[in-house]
Parts: sequence; structure tokens; C-alpha cells
Amino acid sequence: MTNIVLNVIVLAVLGAVSWPVLRRMRALPIVWTVLHLCVLTAVFDTIMIDAGLYVFDPDKILGRYIWGAPLEDFAYAIAAAVGMPVLWVLLGRRTDREPS
Repeated sequence: MTNIVLNVIVLAVLGAVSWPVLRRMRALPIVWTVLHLCVLTAVFDTIMIDAGLYVFDPDKILGRYIWGAPLEDFAYAIAAAVGMPVLWVLLGRRTDREPS
């Protein structure tokens, strides 16, 4: 299985599970966070790849890069930017119900 297939599956499941919470949230802060995390991913992944800290198997990636980071690596930034606010809301609801 290539990285892009795995990323699409994970993002689709995350989107489906998160949708009930996401549709009630404001979109702009999430989009803004995705944008920032993707820029940081492009910068720091490029630096780490150039420094030789890690390499990607060419058979597992598409071969498309944004700056020096493989396209597939941005799925993690998107998942974090979407998943964390959803968890924050869900866990916040649970603590609101506990007696003080």
C-alpha cells in the first residue's frame, strides 16, 4: 500500500467520524490552522530531509513534492488540524458534565 492510499483512508475516516462536530464549528480557524501547519510541514520536512534525518521509499510515494516535502506528508498536518479541535470539543463536553 502506498502512503497516499493510507493517507486518503485515514483522512476519510477522520472526516466521517469528525463531521458531526466539525459542521458546528467555525471553518476559518480550522482552515487557518491547516494552512499554518502545512507551511510548517513544508519548511521543517524539507530541512529534515535535506539533513538526512529521514528518507522516503520512492516506491511508496507519488513523487510530487511541495518545496522539498513529499505531498503525502501533508496529510498528517491536515489530520492534526482537524482532529485536535474535534477532540477538544468532545473532551470538553465530557468534563462539563462532571459535578464540581
